[in-house]
Parts: sequence; structure tokens; C-alpha cells
Amino acid sequence: MANRFLKPEVIASAALGLLERDLVLTNLVWTDGDFNFVGAKNDTVTIRIPARLKAREYGWRNDRSEAIVMDELHEDRIDVSLHKDIYSAVPVTDEELTLDIADFGEKILAPQTRAIAEAVDDNVAALIENAPYRTTLPLDGRDPYVSVVAARKMLNRSFVPKGGRYLLVGSDVEEKILLSERFNRMDSTGEGAAVSALQEATVGRIAGFTVVTSEAIDPEAAYAFVPSAFAVATRAPAIPDGAAFGASQAYQGLAMRWIRDYDSARLRDRSVVNIFGGFNVMRDPVGDERPDGTREKALVRAVKLDLNAAPAPRRTAK
Repeated sequence: MANRFLKPEVIASAALGLLERDLVLTNLVWTDGDFNFVGAKNDTVTIRIPARLKAREYGWRNDRSEAIVMDELHEDRIDVSLHKDIYSAVPVTDEELTLDIADFGEKILAPQTRAIAEAVDDNVAALIENAPYRTTLPLDGRDPYVSVVAARKMLNRSFVPKGGRYLLVGSDVEEKILLSERFNRMDSTGEGAAVSALQEATVGRIAGFTVVTSEAIDPEAAYAFVPSAFAVATRAPAIPDGAAFGASQAYQGLAMRWIRDYDSARLRDRSVVNIFGGFNVMRDPVGDERPDGTREKALVRAVKLDLNAAPAPRRTAK
């Protein structure tokens, strides 16, 4: 009988499936596999933000003595740079490979891809938590629904699309929401092994937001946003010619590389999984145009809610 070897592409595809299943926060943000970093200066690509105009009115049946006002279009931009190499490297001795490891994918590659998944999610969590929010609102612990509606209003005022909105909550905020009588829990998030990590973390909907909980963020914080508020780029490094074998895979904007070779000086295999990553927030032009034609830019596609923020003064009936 001929020997049967699992091809590296098959193993890498299986590993990427494990990686995708373990990601929660990365599935909430904008991951675009079309970013082309080849030859890009400083490993940076630029995303164009379309120009926005305000319509004007011309006097009805006027004497045409005044000319209409001509406006200029000014596109804006946001840069996303690859600046992190996230990896997991594991040595496997001859003895371990011969006597201990029955399934390389399960014993070696699965823990490696899980480590990559957790690292990517941690980077996304840091991106969300440290973002320069234009609006931070107090979260009412007695009635979270009121605060969520206030966040919705702020997004609406900034003309943020209503579709695909998320409310990412920490564990303490999740508890407040679940105990609220106005919370409408989903009947089902899926069954069996096909349930993804994101489905497991989804706990319901409030005021047009899909509520997702994560232990990676501050337990007393929540963030209302659309995916385009945060841009995440990943790339699979090239496979070196010196590697015995390896493969690169990409799926829905997520990419990784797996290589395996032999260290003859130490009589052991080496399994290395890694991805390049870049993380940035989307800032949109706000306010009036300055004399030089520029405008202030701010993060308006997301709103932060905080249990510890000072509450707004309550109005009393007269």
C-alpha cells in the first residue's frame, strides 16, 4: 500500500478553518482581502473616503443678478499599515513525531492556530478600546436600553448606516442587559458543531444592534459601531524557497502561512504559523471646512458606553 501524506495545503486550509472559528472580534470589523501591499510605500495602503457635499438653494424666480455658489470636492483618506508579525513556532523532536503524535493537525497545528486567533482578537480588542472616540456616553446600569438608544441616536446623527450595527459588551454590561426586562433574547443562535465562535458570543438584539459579548474587553464597557469603524488587514507571508513544504491560505480577508522544515543540527521538525497584520480606526471628516480646505477628522462610526462614566443630569418635572 502506498504511503498517504496529508498535503500542506490541506493542513493549512484546516488550520485556517480553526482560526476563523475561534475569532470573535475580528469578525465584527472590516477585514478586506483586496488591499494590495505589494510595492506599497512603508507597507501602507490608502483607503479613500468619498467627498460629501451639502446642497444649496437658489432664490426662486430671482432676477439672476447673483451667481450660484460652486463647491469643490475634497476626498479624504485613511492609511492602513502592516506593522505586526504574529507567529507561533513549535519544535517537534524525532521521538515525539515517531512515538507520540498520531495526528499532527490536532496535536500541533490546532494549538498554534488558536494562539494566532487569540493574538489577532487581542489586537482588535486593543484597537477598539484605545480608539479616539468622539462620543462617550454613560451606561445606565438600571436600564441599559436607554443608553443604547442614545448611542443609536448619535450614530444616526452622523449618518452612519443602520444595517450591520454591533453592540460589543463586556461581561458586567452583558449581565445588566440580560437582567433588563426590555431585553429581547434570540430564540436560537445555532445548533451543533457548525455554531461559530461569533454565534456563541451573540446574545440578542437591542435597538437595531446585534449584541456580542467578549471577555477580551473591559467588563464595564460597551461599544456601538459598524464594521467599517475599524479596519484590519492581514497578509500571508511568502513561502521561503528553503522551507521543505508550506502553504498560504486566505479567507474573507484573513490570511496566514504555515511552513514546516527540519532542523538537522538538533534532529527536530519546526512548525511555524504566522500572519502579518495591520490595524487602524476610520476617521471621517466632521465640522465645517477650514480656510485651507481641510476638515477635522474624527471617529464617528462608533460610540463608547461606560458604566463608570459620569451620568447625565436627570430632568425633574416642574
